[in-house]
Amino acid sequence: MRTHETLNVSGQPLKVSHPDKVYWPDENITKADLIRYYHSVYRHIIRYLRDRPQSLRRNPNGIQDEGFFQKDAGPAAPDWVATKKIRAESVNKNIEYILCNDKATLTYLNNLGCIELNPWNSRVGTLDNPDYLVIDIDPSDENTFDQVVEVALAVKEVCDTAGAAAYCKTSGATGLHVYLPFHAVYTYEQCRTFAELIAHLTQEALPATTTVERSLYKRNGRIYIDYLQNKKGQTLASAYSLRPRPGATVSAPLRWDEVKKGLDPNAFNIQSMAGRIEKYGDLFHGVLTKKTNLEKCLKKLDAKAG
Repeated sequence: MRTHETLNVSGQPLKVSHPDKVYWPDENITKADLIRYYHSVYRHIIRYLRDRPQSLRRNPNGIQDEGFFQKDAGPAAPDWVATKKIRAESVNKNIEYILCNDKATLTYLNNLGCIELNPWNSRVGTLDNPDYLVIDIDPSDENTFDQVVEVALAVKEVCDTAGAAAYCKTSGATGLHVYLPFHAVYTYEQCRTFAELIAHLTQEALPATTTVERSLYKRNGRIYIDYLQNKKGQTLASAYSLRPRPGATVSAPLRWDEVKKGLDPNAFNIQSMAGRIEKYGDLFHGVLTKKTNLEKCLKKLDAKAG
């Protein structure tokens, strides 16, 4: 097993430690395979990473290692890695977040054991104004994925009524994520309030299988419609991000006509994504290019309720 390999990534020499270390034992997928995957999707994933503070989830020994979270770049970060100091009131100090703005930085994060990439919803120039709103559809062990699909479609129906564009991706685990583009026009509080309204309207449509109850013990085996991801500093796995889970699954953007009974989230993985992207391109691009008029959406929902 090689102890290291030096890669030239966009003109930046980068030492990768233990490239043959197996990260997914059942599939015999290595750290080097991880890096190759991210290089293959770089052109698309960088759109969802650039200028966004990263909360690093590190699994340096692969998916069988519980891993840990790291927010501060730390003194070991190379000087060519872009960072942003942000005041964290909860700990009363500045945290120097890494910004993944280029392929070399992405490879550096992969070398740290970042199987998963977790960017903020907002960028450094507009930290208090997210680019999108997120509805995280989070099932319990008692739910089927077909039920998760049903919830996603109910969320879309609410969004359609409001006249808001919505984009869906797999979580890379057991859930689905629905994003609404907001183009950094509104505050986190405004987006979270609208997300709460969407969640409650969805829950009203599917009362037997869904809940907006945050407490795990009060959900009673129902699917949690999580609108609380819409806070400054909250993160979810990026579109095209691998997840440290069996099967090397990916958080994959979907066409809405794919979101139907029988959808298999495990079909989107490190082996299948290159072909999928070649066929469909970036299905998530509207999240960063479309705009949502919140005032008009609220008026349409009020009119529907009335």
